[in-house]
Amino acid sequence: MTMNNTNDLSEKKPFRIFIGYDAREDLAYKVCHHSITKRSSIPVEIIPIVQQDLRKKGLYWRETGQLESTEFSFSRFLTPHLSDYQGWAMFIDCDFLYLADIKELTDLINDEYAIMCVQNDYTPKETSKMDGAVQTVYPRKNWSSMVLYNCGHPKNKTLTPEVVNTQTGAFLHRFQWLEDEDIGSIPFVWNFLEGHNSVVENDPTTQPKAVHYTRGGPWFDACKDCEFADLWLNELEEYNKENKKEGDSAN
Repeated sequence: MTMNNTNDLSEKKPFRIFIGYDAREDLAYKVCHHSITKRSSIPVEIIPIVQQDLRKKGLYWRETGQLESTEFSFSRFLTPHLSDYQGWAMFIDCDFLYLADIKELTDLINDEYAIMCVQNDYTPKETSKMDGAVQTVYPRKNWSSMVLYNCGHPKNKTLTPEVVNTQTGAFLHRFQWLEDEDIGSIPFVWNFLEGHNSVVENDPTTQPKAVHYTRGGPWFDACKDCEFADLWLNELEEYNKENKKEGDSAN
């Protein structure tokens, strides 16, 4: 397939990346942010989606439901609105660790789609996550955890604050404002689900480019020994060292 990639990157504008922020996973957000910026060969603009800030701005007002496992369960769908319905932007959960240059991902962008994502076939065995949140099961689970949005696509103008605040979880998380042909596919290694996806020996196409600790990551005590924990802890150590250097130089 020929890629029709005429997004903001061609104009040298920073690629917008919205990361879902949850106060309980502040460290996960910081490490995710660090893992992207240190490897990116293109300019990126990283914006946290903070529910409290969105409420103050009048963009988010829906009541918190019992099945919401994060503070950004629904606010994530404001990504096109927060981008003024222009260009391409990405939303990701904060529990990602990037291991590859984000440019490799943006090179996959195809303007014919309204969104692009990893179309995982994922049914969790666990009934709860490591932080005690309920582990829900539904079609297209985890598809919305990493989405490239063609914010200027006419169908994405459906995602107004009113719709994001009033529509059902099924409508939003299953992308029911779109037809199947509006959804482009990205290789699973960009949303490599820890504990679900596997690396095949001698097959580089199965090596994760972004690990998603969807069951809970090493920032939770119960998950210190999860798969790829060492990679996340190494990134945390590097993040802490760089922060310490910046702090020392400022004094």
